[in-house]
Amino acid sequence: MEYINPTTTMTKLIDSAKKKSMCARLARVEGQLRGVQRQINEEADCEKIAQQLSAARKALDKAFFTMVACMIEQGDLPSDHVAEMLAKFA
Repeated sequence: MEYINPTTTMTKLIDSAKKKSMCARLARVEGQLRGVQRQINEEADCEKIAQQLSAARKALDKAFFTMVACMIEQGDLPSDHVAEMLAKFA
């Protein structure tokens, strides 16, 4: 597989509606994480904390895959670079 220098193949999320949606999703995750911190400080049941951490992790995963889908739709990067990124970060 050919090495692709990430500094020369950067892509950006350019669709304003998708950027807005992504930021809204991340704001919800941020709220979930604040809720987890509150649960910890209030000594909530560990299983309830784990449930919220799992939900936040899944929401972050969905945000990640949405971003990857946008990269593929934009067609800025070769498919092998997208595959490498998925292998590295997914």
